Amino acid sequence: MNNNIKFLIAIASFFLFTLSGCKKDEYSFGAIKTPSNLTLKVTVAGADSANPSGNGSGTVSVTATSNDALTYSIDFGDSSTNAKQLSSTGVVTYKYTSPGSYNYTITANAIGTGGAISTISKKIAIQVVFQIPAAILQSITGGTNKVWITDKNADGHVGVGPTDVFTPTYYSATPNSRAACLYDDEITFAKDAIGNVNMTVDNKGQTFVIAAANNFYGVSGGDGCYTIDPGGAKKLNFMAATSASTTDNSTRIQFYVPGNGVINFATGANNYEILTITDSTMQLRNIGADGLAWYQKLKVK
Repeated sequence: MNNNIKFLIAIASFFLFTLSGCKKDEYSFGAIKTPSNLTLKVTVAGADSANPSGNGSGTVSVTATSNDALTYSIDFGDSSTNAKQLSSTGVVTYKYTSPGSYNYTITANAIGTGGAISTISKKIAIQVVFQIPAAILQSITGGTNKVWITDKNADGHVGVGPTDVFTPTYYSATPNSRAACLYDDEITFAKDAIGNVNMTVDNKGQTFVIAAANNFYGVSGGDGCYTIDPGGAKKLNFMAATSASTTDNSTRIQFYVPGNGVINFATGANNYEILTITDSTMQLRNIGADGLAWYQKLKVK
């Protein structure tokens, strides 16, 4: 009998211990405080009166401050995978990478106890200059500026072919065989203080236009020389090539010419891929208004 009583007491003690161990812990966050007096300071690297969108690096520094914030969530407003960042201090440096000039909205969330949030936003203008390979930048501008002309004595100084190859298989001009207006153009590439490249074309009044691009330039007739205003200095937008070229047949660098896109002859194109370049020669490729790949060879004047 005594043994049975002792056993029952042991069982009861076990269940009491188990029940006491299952009791849920209770936690408290204390008073929920929503962050107040939230401020957001954004500094664009290199921004000044002459360059309000910055120095082209795309770098911004953000400082968010508030009362009662435990941490900060900063959204830089672009499509990058790291555009949203957490910071316990509210101080974050970020680099935009898409080449070009853009407006972004930066949003800072100050997070308090219990997840209480205060929000503030600020719009910025930013310019990102594609980092042109140093060798190409030096070759095309000479470090300051360089004047180029059509390499009229070279085979294939004008050419055309299908878009799935990178040689002018349909037509390749023999030396000095095209219209005179194509040979007197002078194209100046100049580098500015922050690494932008500007291009100025002096076409001596006329530019050679392919017939398929007549409507693009507002002229009529066949292939030939037409009076076209090439415009003033144009800032070129450099980027990685978007064609199917490889490093075996191209530098894989292209640039966009704003406006009418004219360099030394007009095909209705604005994008030019640099196939080859040295300190004295350059071959460009573009897709014309006729959907064909056009080629041109330049040399330093």
